[in-house]
Amino acid sequence: MLAINPPPSQISIPIVHKISETYKTIYRLGKNLPKNDKLGPHLKLEQQCLECLRLSIESALSPRQQKIPILLKLKIEIEVGKRLGRIEHELQIINTQDYILLEQSLAEISKMATGWINYCKKESA
Repeated sequence: MLAINPPPSQISIPIVHKISETYKTIYRLGKNLPKNDKLGPHLKLEQQCLECLRLSIESALSPRQQKIPILLKLKIEIEVGKRLGRIEHELQIINTQDYILLEQSLAEISKMATGWINYCKKESA
């Protein structure tokens, strides 16, 4: 039987990969949730993560002078995602272990975005 592999990604930016992995984690967490929780705060968290993915790809494909405003929007979306994760934990939708993993992942993404912003600012100065 012939194995079919997906084509290689054209965008090999580490933050895009990290956001993709975080989305997979969020998606897997949602599989075990009751319908009410899955279609409430968790759905918004998933959408927020997908928006972060969109913004990171948009920034990667944008000209240098347009990257910073997009990355600043990305930082806001990440912070909203962190808040949604905290709300899910406070409402006991996700357990403490899953919350810690999610929070660590989002914190790493936030640091990556900040580093990218700083790099772009240095390049434009």
